[in-house]
Amino acid sequence: MDKENEILAELKKISAALEKAPPPTPPKGFVNEFKDFLSKYKIFGLAVAFILALYAGILVQALVKDFIIPLLGLVIPGMNDLATLTVPVLKQVFGVGDFLIALITFVVVVLIVFVVVKAAKKWHIE
Repeated sequence: MDKENEILAELKKISAALEKAPPPTPPKGFVNEFKDFLSKYKIFGLAVAFILALYAGILVQALVKDFIIPLLGLVIPGMNDLATLTVPVLKQVFGVGDFLIALITFVVVVLIVFVVVKAAKKWHIE
């Protein structure tokens, strides 16, 4: 009988170990619910990707408009209107200002997004 009780106790330990833990209780309060929403649906990562893609697109557009097109203007005559740094020897205009503004804007936005992501990680929002 002692052996049976020992086996029964061991089976109860195994059964308790195999039982699933109860699901976590939903967070209470607006801020905690909002954090849970951001984590659960990966909204934060999607927003960061969208913002970076938006400004990367602006940067690429400025690169093409202000550098690539003027370089093509050196090769293809009559493209002087498309591009504004005038190179007197080559009679070509380069729009360096727009590109630098787009580059600076992109760097600032990436810096701000980096700070926001660091703060979100600190608050345990993934």
